[in-house]
Amino acid sequence: MIWWAVLGAGVGCYLLKLAGLSVPARVLARPRVARAATLLPVALLSGLVAVQVLAAPSGAGLVADARLAGLGAAIALLVARAPFLVVVLGAAAVTAGLRALGG
Repeated sequence: MIWWAVLGAGVGCYLLKLAGLSVPARVLARPRVARAATLLPVALLSGLVAVQVLAAPSGAGLVADARLAGLGAAIALLVARAPFLVVVLGAAAVTAGLRALGG
């Protein structure tokens, strides 16, 4: 049963990718479509980050814990124009440190 779901999801992803590649160039050349195509990945990634940082482990409700402090550290490092590896390691260090302290 699970393999049918995996197979169906794979086919669905392939068809979605094919649909994106099938869009004519004249449609993508429109200013509104080009702007939406530029901003959509940022919005989706922001939503995924927010869900992963604020979701309660049980899946019900929102929680502010060490993950939120790690996100804050990452934002501060990005504003300071730190290299990406420093941002990731800094956020992980802050999160791990707070969790070690019981936060």
